[in-house]
Amino acid sequence: MRVAIAEDSGLFRSSLALLLNSLGAEVTVAVPSGTELIAAIAASPPDVVILDIRMPPSFTDEGIRTAHALRGLHPDVGILVLSTYAESKYASLLLEVVNAGVGYLLKDNVTDAGALMESLSRVAAGGTVVDPAIVTRLLERRQQPTMMGILNDRELEVLRHMAEGRSNLGIARELFLSARTVETHVSSVFTKLGLTQSDTENNRVRAVLAFLRSGGPER
Repeated sequence: MRVAIAEDSGLFRSSLALLLNSLGAEVTVAVPSGTELIAAIAASPPDVVILDIRMPPSFTDEGIRTAHALRGLHPDVGILVLSTYAESKYASLLLEVVNAGVGYLLKDNVTDAGALMESLSRVAAGGTVVDPAIVTRLLERRQQPTMMGILNDRELEVLRHMAEGRSNLGIARELFLSARTVETHVSSVFTKLGLTQSDTENNRVRAVLAFLRSGGPER
């Protein structure tokens, strides 16, 4: 797997590159900003890029902007954002501008090298991954009625695992259900959220985005 990195912290950038190389990935580019990354991969795009949220020049939402630009320039390149900010608004913004092959993980929670490589592989293959900590925070904030209130507890549990990037088979294993039962729950989630059944992959992203939007204001 070929990986490019845009991260303004030199120490974290170097450490991440060393880790990925030791795990068998090929780090093709490691630069401190999104603009430098876009220029560096123009002629030879990687399989997946890793972005920080706040980078030069303004240190606000450069990671989101870079992700948007990358999707237009290289639609087949996976995008994984590693952030220090456990706020659903960033994950929601990311999914709004990049609707497939995308992930949002918290740096502090990336403690397992194998899990990181698995997330990169999922994103490179067109999947979606949202950090479990963000998903958990949203579940804890469900006191007020939201559109997620139309889902029953099992459907919400299935949606939580969808947000974390698991396939139907992976969800079945986690919940000790049959694959057919999970398919039924996923279909019910799509129906209740008003999503057509014919576009399964995009629907998974739309359902996750609806989930991220349902959490109310950040605390």
